[in-house]
Amino acid sequence: MRAVVQRVSRAQVAAHGEFTGQIGLGLLVLLGVGRDDTEADAIYLSEKVAGLRVFEDAEGKMNLSVHDVGGSVLAVSQFTLYGDVRRGKRPSFDAAAPPEKARQLYEFFVEQIRAAGLHCETGRFQEMMQVELVNEGPVTILLDSTKAF
Repeated sequence: MRAVVQRVSRAQVAAHGEFTGQIGLGLLVLLGVGRDDTEADAIYLSEKVAGLRVFEDAEGKMNLSVHDVGGSVLAVSQFTLYGDVRRGKRPSFDAAAPPEKARQLYEFFVEQIRAAGLHCETGRFQEMMQVELVNEGPVTILLDSTKAF
């Protein structure tokens, strides 16, 4: 499972012109589910996201989590995180999970974020979406449950 995590002052996602999720201060999480991922991968990433210390403390050091600052999470599914362009210019998505499995693990990830006491908004799974954000810093962190990076 892979995630692109961005520290935001605000973010929103819309599908077919209708806003499906909006947050103020918090984390935008673009989440990709791989073919071999399990609930253990979702738990690992949800714990990383919830505890990620990327917000500044009183001394200006990135030392606080989204929970510490009273922030929220916007989780948006993005299978293209598994796009492989090593053999050409058109991405192959063979490593991405099939839609049924990806939906189940994406929803499980969201449940885990909420169980951690965080407010979590979402996009719409398997729909074309428009994501808008104001990345603060900018701060962008890449996470992979297999620790590939």
